[in-house]
Amino acid sequence: MFTIFRRINMKTAYLKIKRFKQRACKREHVLLNKRIVFFIIFFLPVLSLSANSFTDNFYWSFSGSLLYFPANNGVDSNPAPILPSVGFSAAWQFWGPPKFHFRIEMTEDMYFSNYEYNVKLGYPMACSLENRSAFVMGFLTGLQLTGVIPLGQSDIAVRVFLGPAFDFRIITKAVGLNHPADYTGEIETDVKLQTNAIKEFFWNSGRWFMPVAGAGMDFPLNDNYMLGFDLRVWFPVYRLWTIDNTSNIDGWRFGAGFRITPRKKS
Repeated sequence: MFTIFRRINMKTAYLKIKRFKQRACKREHVLLNKRIVFFIIFFLPVLSLSANSFTDNFYWSFSGSLLYFPANNGVDSNPAPILPSVGFSAAWQFWGPPKFHFRIEMTEDMYFSNYEYNVKLGYPMACSLENRSAFVMGFLTGLQLTGVIPLGQSDIAVRVFLGPAFDFRIITKAVGLNHPADYTGEIETDVKLQTNAIKEFFWNSGRWFMPVAGAGMDFPLNDNYMLGFDLRVWFPVYRLWTIDNTSNIDGWRFGAGFRITPRKKS
């Protein structure tokens, strides 16, 4: 008799637990459906608005520049190179009252040049084609804060900018140096040793870090594009902690160029 009563109680408890789980599951489904409806009603329009806002405040451009790398190495000096450069920029405007805008801007400028390693001076120098040991392709990458000052209602604007920049260099042996005389085992004349020395110099002691500052101005080119002009300078701040035998002007970079930017539709 006690066994039968015990089984009845266990069955009753089981049914109660089962009904409780079913009710809890229904409540969870109802709550989930409410959350889905809430997301559709409130968050999707916000996400759509955010996407439109980002597009409205996103700017990009293609650019072309002339980069000047000054050098003063005395009797060992080669002409300081003036290098053509192509690049692009992308910016997001995060603050924009009518009379002044702030943007975060990323810029990229690509250049290339020939280099040799001057053993007597102890550092690389840009050089003429016949004296080359290494081919250097540089990527001047900047991440800067840009202030934009509109002038009137014609979309003419002045830009000023400042921020960190990095000269990422790909350094390889110059093309066409395959003669046995190019591999003497002496660093003065060995192409491979010179290329390795150039790599070590440029990538050590933060010599790739050089903040940038500059200014520019944009003008309407037509209904679809803006034409801008830029002046920039890169500061070799690594010279504050490195000991080089270079002259005071070495390591500085100066640039003048133009940019084409799609014009925002009114």
